[in-house]
Amino acid sequence: MEAEQIIRCLIIGSGPAGLTAAIYASRAGLKPVLYEGMLPGGQLTMTTEIENFPGYPEGITGNEMMEDLHKQAARFGADIRFGVVTEVDFSQKPYKVVIEEKTIYAHTVIIATGASAKYLGLADEHKYAGSGVSACATCDGFFYRKKTVAVVGGGDTACEEALYLASLCKKVYLIVRRNVLRASLVMQKRVLSKDNIEVLFECQTLGLTGDGVVEGADLVKYKGTDKEEKFHIEIDGFFLAIGHQPNSKVFQKYIDTDDVGYIITQGKSQQTNLEGIYAAGDVADPIYRQAITSAGSGCKAAIEAERYLIANNL
Repeated sequence: MEAEQIIRCLIIGSGPAGLTAAIYASRAGLKPVLYEGMLPGGQLTMTTEIENFPGYPEGITGNEMMEDLHKQAARFGADIRFGVVTEVDFSQKPYKVVIEEKTIYAHTVIIATGASAKYLGLADEHKYAGSGVSACATCDGFFYRKKTVAVVGGGDTACEEALYLASLCKKVYLIVRRNVLRASLVMQKRVLSKDNIEVLFECQTLGLTGDGVVEGADLVKYKGTDKEEKFHIEIDGFFLAIGHQPNSKVFQKYIDTDDVGYIITQGKSQQTNLEGIYAAGDVADPIYRQAITSAGSGCKAAIEAERYLIANNL
């Protein structure tokens, strides 16, 4: 292959991590190429209002913030393209990446493909997306102060979300499919002792109701048994806490991940098990999953890619 066909820095993903990496890589003269993926702008484009990202004292919509980051990356010369990675070959250098039917090669790759929240599969979840349905209590809980919300899930994440929301909301329903919580004992005790959390065991959600925004949920208790009972609760928000799925499948033949699929990075670095390949944002973060931490990891990945290229005269 000819040298001009090789990209110095390829960025996969266009959320806060990918676009921040593009800003830093562009300013460093790496001439990065960024492919946006299936959801340009990432998960934040599904969030109505963002008030916890520094620099926006009056808040901003997810779409507006991602457009700002897109413009900033483009201003410094990032080559931003639409396309989805369908195949990779990281067995030799330069690294091979197939974008749909186009094959490109890169000296460094920054994987910033994010993670997708798991949903129940209800049509109403998409109908009310950004209008009462959320997969992040830390992101959106503030908008439900002194209101009533429901959280779906029975693990540690669901309990953490419920406890966080209980500090803001008038009442929190925790909808649990099983007859017990799967969370750690300490989390169970905290949830069950919280006055404004009501745990609905052996319940499942049938659907959501409301005129444009979530106003209630239809539930069923003891589904499929002779004790089956359908009922309705009035809520202002519906939070999903049944886990996230990192978008890492296409890389897993070559890149180390944990049991869930989150890419494992080395120590305090964003480097994966392969030199010159970095992971940033939610695809490598099962803990925080915030826009600001994603942006920070994108910055780190770009700086590390620059240092790798310099050290190897690429």
